[in-house]
Amino acid sequence: MSFSVSEKAAIVSIWKKASGDTETLGAEALERLFLSFPQTKTYFSRFDLSHNSADLRTHGGKVLNAIGDAVNHLDNINKTLAPLRDIHAKLNVDPGNFVLLNHAIQITLASHFPNDFTAPVQAAWSKFLAAVTTALTAK
Repeated sequence: MSFSVSEKAAIVSIWKKASGDTETLGAEALERLFLSFPQTKTYFSRFDLSHNSADLRTHGGKVLNAIGDAVNHLDNINKTLAPLRDIHAKLNVDPGNFVLLNHAIQITLASHFPNDFTAPVQAAWSKFLAAVTTALTAK
């Protein structure tokens, strides 16, 4: 999937704002995911899923840092996320969960950066996260 210059700029602009607080934003996105779609908790039976727990912060940070890697390699997301794709394939993660997480991430970003997360920015992030999902579920 290719991105236009304006889409790349929109993705990068939000990431610059989010990248300094990946644990908090990631934990919030995961918490939204688990509250809205409880079936997604099945992969996290050993985690403390309480509000802002260390497990949510650590894993949420990992999720958003992987998103950051993809942002930094917009022209080669598949190669960048290949190691994560392999891990998620071994875990038999339901591909639908990535779509649900994408939604939670977008809501989290929109709630933290409401003046910046305009309709065009949201469209760019939606396209970007769809590319991330495709990369993570390609195996």
